[in-house]
Amino acid sequence: MVRPRQAPGLAGELAAEFAGTLILILFGTAVVAQVVAGGIGDHDSIAWAWGLGVTLGVYTAGRISGAHLNPAVTLALAAFKGFSWRKVLPYSLAQTAGAFVAALIVRWNYSEVLHQVDPGLTIKTQGVFSTLPGNGTLPVHEWGAFRDQVIGTAILLFLVLAVTDIANTSPAANLAPFVIGLIVVAIGMAWGTNAGYAINPARDFGPRLASFLTGYGSAWRDQYGQLYFWVPIIAPLIGGLLGAGLYQALVARFLPDPDAPEPGTVPTEAASSGTSAARGGTTDG
Repeated sequence: MVRPRQAPGLAGELAAEFAGTLILILFGTAVVAQVVAGGIGDHDSIAWAWGLGVTLGVYTAGRISGAHLNPAVTLALAAFKGFSWRKVLPYSLAQTAGAFVAALIVRWNYSEVLHQVDPGLTIKTQGVFSTLPGNGTLPVHEWGAFRDQVIGTAILLFLVLAVTDIANTSPAANLAPFVIGLIVVAIGMAWGTNAGYAINPARDFGPRLASFLTGYGSAWRDQYGQLYFWVPIIAPLIGGLLGAGLYQALVARFLPDPDAPEPGTVPTEAASSGTSAARGGTTDG
């Protein structure tokens, strides 16, 4: 007799967030290492690999935890979508841990190439693991990068809520992860100049810590010598709340209730219970 699967519980959700973020960062940091240290590829390959990493990470964790993969997403869902506040910190820690382990794997695998291109492990290749204002070369400072990260993460959360809202025209046939990946590709191609589009505190802090522990002594600072690590943590959290709030104010409150009958029809008990059962299959994460 096959026993029915049980709900994963918080431990299962955290494992899924760890695994999904690990997949995301494995592709994201590795493609930057390949371009910066290996000389293979360009900006477009970076944008596409990050987007595909998001898609694959969401497919990995989505059924179990909702695949936030980003503390800015978790915080915004708690503030506006009823996600449990008690899970915000555990989810964020699991995401950061996944990003940290993934960055260690990339650092290990690309160690020979990184040391050849940048023997001192300096700002030259620091951007493989963490973001810098102006991508380390352009005249953008921390507050310009802060502004950029607020805007970029607001765009991310606005669109993620738009494509996952069942009351809206959400993608069918499990295509939402693919569309979310395309959102990240678009942000990378349009909003990558000022701050490298971290748009995710775990994505930046986990690899930044990994790089610091493996020889990048300047990991916490930018090319100007200023403490910078806080920018891609605080700004995305603010931007995520802003984007989610704008979606609620401009779009969500005007959408019809997905449980409401179409105009001119009379709801039946069977239809009503069927809709409720379908919605009950989702998780709050």
